[in-house]
Amino acid sequence: MRKSYGSVEVIHGLDIDIGDGELVVLVGPSGCGKSTLLRMIAGLEGITSGTIHIGERLVNNLPPAQRDIAMVFQNYALYPHKTVAANMAFSLRMRGMDKAEIKARVEHAAEVLGLTPYLDRYPRALSGGQRQRVAMGRAIVRDPQVFLFDEPLSNLDAKLRVQMRTEIRELHQRLRATTVYVTHDQIEAMTMADKIVVMQGGNIEQVGAPLEVYDRPANTFVAGFIGSPAMNLLTARIRRGDGTPIAEIGGARLPLPQTDRLREGAEIIVGVRPENLLIGEEGLPGEIAVVEPTGAETHVVVRAAGRELVSVLRERRAFRPGQAVRLAADPAAIHLFDPASGTRIE
Repeated sequence: MRKSYGSVEVIHGLDIDIGDGELVVLVGPSGCGKSTLLRMIAGLEGITSGTIHIGERLVNNLPPAQRDIAMVFQNYALYPHKTVAANMAFSLRMRGMDKAEIKARVEHAAEVLGLTPYLDRYPRALSGGQRQRVAMGRAIVRDPQVFLFDEPLSNLDAKLRVQMRTEIRELHQRLRATTVYVTHDQIEAMTMADKIVVMQGGNIEQVGAPLEVYDRPANTFVAGFIGSPAMNLLTARIRRGDGTPIAEIGGARLPLPQTDRLREGAEIIVGVRPENLLIGEEGLPGEIAVVEPTGAETHVVVRAAGRELVSVLRERRAFRPGQAVRLAADPAAIHLFDPASGTRIE
């Protein structure tokens, strides 16, 4: 499908297949088109060309109310003058549903979300996480075919975001409802998704399971976006010597994984995840710039080859800024990318 505003195309011919019961996360930087795509699925934005099917139904020309979807926004959008129960029941009352059925659905959703003690409270008496659960409950009571989440955790503090990530994942495992979730936070994407769709500039860069995307990024954009800290990327020159490919970087040489696609003297982009970048006695020379203890891990920022590279260590070592070190990596942990296209080299 495509989406244009006048002559400006913002969604470029996307084709996504979302399986029944999957939790699919659309992730990418601000302006990549993920929220626009979600709104197109919801019917809040028209599409310029293409088709959208929900189940067996073509929904291109159906208004949002007839698409059998429920959407949870970044803004909770609760009615401040209505209780939690009344907020959750509002859409069902608008449909003219039987009162007993409304009561049963609200009580069930409240039990699932841990909101039973708060049904008679007003939104002003709730925490941010409780308000977000009410917004989720308002979606659950409708028993839709598809749930759509548009950055629902962005307004919460860090600790509450972690808690709500777990709650949403557990909720999905209980309901097994098809869910499309938009976020710019790749940690949310990695921890919650059955399938990740990485987007940039209105295009899909890669689709896959979280660990598949992490372990085999399709290009340098995905490699640099998925993972925190991001993958270290270095430009190198290929030297084959006795046949084993070597990356020559800043006068140092790093052994590379064996492949026939690397020719002598060619330029290459070498990628190493921070947890695979080793500080030892051999390898690329550098100088420690910053040491960041996080508790379980230590992040060491090293200036080497004209760049700042990050090594993540589980063990505690007495590094200091200005200390000379050398960086190396197991060849099996090195990723290779074409410098012209940025695509992965197998």
